[in-house]
Amino acid sequence: MWNQPADDDPPPSSSVGFVEERGEEPEGLAALVDAVISFIREFQGAFGLLATTLRFTVRGRLDASAVAQQMYEIGNRSVVFIIVVMGFIGMILVYQAGLQLLRVVPDLSQLGASDIEILVNELGPTICALMLCTRVGAGIAAEIGSMVVTEQVDALRMCAADPVDFLVKPRFVASMAMTLILGVLATAVAFLTGMVTAAMFFQVNPRTFADFGLVGPSDLLICLVKCLAFGAAIPIVSAYCGLSTYGGSEGVGRATTRAVVGSSLTVVVLDFVIGAAGYVVFG
Repeated sequence: MWNQPADDDPPPSSSVGFVEERGEEPEGLAALVDAVISFIREFQGAFGLLATTLRFTVRGRLDASAVAQQMYEIGNRSVVFIIVVMGFIGMILVYQAGLQLLRVVPDLSQLGASDIEILVNELGPTICALMLCTRVGAGIAAEIGSMVVTEQVDALRMCAADPVDFLVKPRFVASMAMTLILGVLATAVAFLTGMVTAAMFFQVNPRTFADFGLVGPSDLLICLVKCLAFGAAIPIVSAYCGLSTYGGSEGVGRATTRAVVGSSLTVVVLDFVIGAAGYVVFG
């Protein structure tokens, strides 16, 4: 029979490998350490996949038909989704900003200039990328994860076809191109719906609203860099989650969730890093 240890007995050793002299570490701390280690491993794996994809993209042969198919899947099938979401974002942004301005100053002449500045610098590319994370990222992870659990990826390796070259590279190139196009389209749609909202609710003349005085070449450059960076991050993170799938159909579900969460987090972090770097470089 198991005997209860006496009060003067030493505490049992920790199951997570901590030093016995310190006794058991709190469970929350052990979970935090495991989470940090897992994050470092995931980052290393995704970065390695990015390096391999770039190598195949630069040195390998590009299959134009595969890239065109992925451009259609990523871009054309996301257009309506992006337009609807960004249209409402543009209306909400202008309506709320107009109400707040009326409470402070009765002048709405700078409403359009402020709106286009926010859209170009932040909301246009970032929200568009986050929407693509939910649709494109989940789709990439589910598709590649299903191929992993059904051993199709192993079959590619047996046929001397690298899965990164065959599966990841076309999605990588197509995502960068289409995210750039969709980011510009999303910004334009949000600006136009904001212009209509300002004219309907605040009687702001469209010519007054279309003021681009606060947007310079540096803002446009930062917007384009963000679109390209987001377009590169989404397929890499999603494909990494798909390639690391295990456990059958349940594993595919876990990979899809990891892809959406990981790619969304990457987009937010890149948004901060690129914005901060742009501020340092351009002021």
